Amino acid sequence: MIVAGELSGDILGAGLIREFKKLHPQVEFFGIGGPRMEQEGFTSHWPMDRLSVMGFVEVFGRLRELLTIRKDVRDLCLREKPDLFVGIDAPDFNLTLEGWIHDAGIPVAHYVSPSVWAWKQGRLKKIARCVDHMLTLLPFEAAFYHDKNIPVTFVGHPLADELPLDVDQNGSRQTLGLAADRPVLAVLPGSRSNEVKYLGHTFIDTALRCCEVMPELQVAIPCANSLRRHQIEAQLARVAPELRQCFHLYDGLSREVMSASDTVLLASGTAALEAMLLKKPMVVAYKMAWLSHAIISRMIKVDRISLPNLIAGEMLVPEMIQNDANVDSLSELLLDRLQNPDNYRSLIERFYQMHHELKQEASAVAAETISDLIRERQKSAAISTSTL
Repeated sequence: MIVAGELSGDILGAGLIREFKKLHPQVEFFGIGGPRMEQEGFTSHWPMDRLSVMGFVEVFGRLRELLTIRKDVRDLCLREKPDLFVGIDAPDFNLTLEGWIHDAGIPVAHYVSPSVWAWKQGRLKKIARCVDHMLTLLPFEAAFYHDKNIPVTFVGHPLADELPLDVDQNGSRQTLGLAADRPVLAVLPGSRSNEVKYLGHTFIDTALRCCEVMPELQVAIPCANSLRRHQIEAQLARVAPELRQCFHLYDGLSREVMSASDTVLLASGTAALEAMLLKKPMVVAYKMAWLSHAIISRMIKVDRISLPNLIAGEMLVPEMIQNDANVDSLSELLLDRLQNPDNYRSLIERFYQMHHELKQEASAVAAETISDLIRERQKSAAISTSTL
């Protein structure tokens, strides 16, 4: 049984299923997942997007529904008694669920470490009690768990395995219908409704400012789904038609858009890691409800939030949060990257090094680790039975 709560979890889950079936072709997978997992033969009993919500205030509005789904998932798991439960990310939903399932004698793996090194370190005791094995995507996370004597495996990141070391920028521009001889700014305001709500207008106004300075600039915006496209189109509707011509919207194709770009403006999240692996200078921004930010900012224990900076252990890319994510600041940072690309050659070289570090055949390593965990449990059960 697998529970994945958002797009990035769907990607990880699909890779895990694909590799696990190579080891055990007859295995069945069920739980909560997205379209990529379903393409690999996964049966999703609930829509994955019902779990995709961020922020304290936003979660509170959906709390009753989320608690009901979690209880129903537990009941299904206890009826079906799978050989293993895998929670993929979504720690607020999964960790309590994993505790119930672990207490019922079903082994539990958690794929993608919660950010316990950043905040909520009290979760470590819960993880030690509820999770038989932690699978981390980043090397510094594995070291953190080793220090706490929690079973862990660094598997690397599937995106690092999937993406080539070198990017075909012109090929991507041809695919997207963008001019090869004009600069491209990729704008990714996020895949969630609240992300586009809080960042969309600022990102559009920032792109317009850049276009005023660089009239030849092409702005490419990938839309995560049809709902996000309608949301972004509504935000663009207030822009004068003659200025709107510099914007190009795409259904999906975020990777192609970033590949085609000279620099990227994006919401903090997995997209920042993908931009790093595509070797693109970037500016990371994030906004949320003021109350959510007021609570979270007092709890967080690190001074960096974007994955490139966390992996590097230093501030490689700018992070503009809440009020700092304004048109003046964002446009100044982006224009410098667009107009002075030679200044960022050393950054690109660092991104190459980080790509090599994360390239570990993650899905295969995760599948082998989980297979070993099941095998060990089966051996223990057989020994206990023979002893009795």
